[in-house]
Amino acid sequence: MKAILNHLFENKTFSREESKEILTDLALGKYNNSQIAAFMTAYCMRSITVSELEGFRDAMLELCLEVDLETENLIDLCGTGGDGKDTFNISTLASFVVAGAGYKVAKHGNYGVSSGCGSSNVMEFLGYQFTSDTDKLKTSIDNSNICFLHAPLFHPAMKTVAPIRRELGVKTFFNMLGPLVNPAKPTNQLVGVFNLELARVYAYLYQKSNKNYTILNALDGYDEVSLTCDFKTFSADGEKIFSIEDLGFDKLSPAEIVGGHTVSDSANIFMKVLNAEARPAQNNVVLCNSALAIKTIDANKSFADCFYEAEEALLNKKALNSFKLLLAN
Repeated sequence: MKAILNHLFENKTFSREESKEILTDLALGKYNNSQIAAFMTAYCMRSITVSELEGFRDAMLELCLEVDLETENLIDLCGTGGDGKDTFNISTLASFVVAGAGYKVAKHGNYGVSSGCGSSNVMEFLGYQFTSDTDKLKTSIDNSNICFLHAPLFHPAMKTVAPIRRELGVKTFFNMLGPLVNPAKPTNQLVGVFNLELARVYAYLYQKSNKNYTILNALDGYDEVSLTCDFKTFSADGEKIFSIEDLGFDKLSPAEIVGGHTVSDSANIFMKVLNAEARPAQNNVVLCNSALAIKTIDANKSFADCFYEAEEALLNKKALNSFKLLLAN
């Protein structure tokens, strides 16, 4: 680790193979907690390179517990987090809306680190029991159109660094890895990232994959469609900027989409949205992200048509039904 840290202090980068080896050794317990904390801190003082992100991703996927859900055309809606905006659980709610609209979702999630309430926090609070049992996950997909993959159950590296990430309390390169290492390997992905520089790195990686993908970044730094500003997307069709006014929405204040101060508060917002009892601002943010996910699966559909599908799933309680069925499995 001393050599690795000196390499970082000299502002040098790592190759894809070097990065893979570093993360493999970290996951297998070669380094102590102080060394891991020092590495994560020093590393995040500069930008990640494409080769490094590829190497870290390769190590995570090679070490992970793979899941074959025997389901075609899966989608994951997953953000990097780390945007510091403390929104409510938008992508997780959008996942249930997309499932309620009839699409198959393999939601990859984790506890919040730089935010108070990640997807795993709210799901656990609301009674979901995490599992890595493939049969149970397949049953969830069959019955509710969605399964939830709690990252530490599938990734030894995430389990190793979890307490260190919690103590640091800031975003690390593990935030950047989350969307890239879904163990179900879905063919469709909606990925939110916290800045445009990272969005372009992601776009380069996804161009080399066989996935349908949409990478998005709200221009004021959200890792999702926030409706507080215009947003940019990267997909196989290239880069696009979406104006919220052109999409037919009024600009929101950031205060309208903040999450709760506690997991309990966040869960309360979560259930209000699913029960169609939330404020229009909260509903519209969830529906816009849901619509973009549906459009990722079927690029031939217009955004308006995708939004209508999502709205119908939410208002007719189909999203709520998917949630209830998931918890009942």
